[in-house]
Amino acid sequence: MNLKQHALSLLGLIVLLKDPRTRDERGLSQSAENAILLAGAVAIALGIITFLTAYVTRHMPKN
Repeated sequence: MNLKQHALSLLGLIVLLKDPRTRDERGLSQSAENAILLAGAVAIALGIITFLTAYVTRHMPKN
């Protein structure tokens, strides 16, 4: 590396240390995403079970 490359590398390092990038934490955590997906799956399963129970009850032969 020549002197110019060293100077530019040093300048880049100084800028990075002076003003580091902020972390982008807009998303949900992995645990929160898993909990939401699990709740959705449970809600869908309960809906299907309710529908099937009502359907079978309506179509059962009467004595």
